[in-house]
Amino acid sequence: MSSQNSPGIPLFHAPDGIGYRLIELPPELLEVLESANPPELRLEASASSAVLKCGTQSWGLRQKNTSNALILLKPCEMAVASTQIPQTGLKAVATIHDTIELVAEPADKPAPVAKGKWHERFAKGR
Repeated sequence: MSSQNSPGIPLFHAPDGIGYRLIELPPELLEVLESANPPELRLEASASSAVLKCGTQSWGLRQKNTSNALILLKPCEMAVASTQIPQTGLKAVATIHDTIELVAEPADKPAPVAKGKWHERFAKGR
């Protein structure tokens, strides 16, 4: 089994300190952004969250937590201590535990006001 003797791809933990957020784009917005003349996007505040606007369409930004972490990898060249020869490998620069979801909002109705988490509502009644 020669594949067991392969050292594999070196993987290094090297966080870069940048706070990454992934945005899940709805298909209609992705299509417009990939067009020959993409429109200007605006980010505005509302009573409960931020709102992304593109022309006459609006989407509320909602955070979704995921049970599986997403690891962002970046190619790198690092010298391995045993050989001091640069080797191509991967750096794990960030781990993402949540994504931003865009939820379509009607233009004539403001976004609903967030009610908070159950423990926040419970604490107010005490």
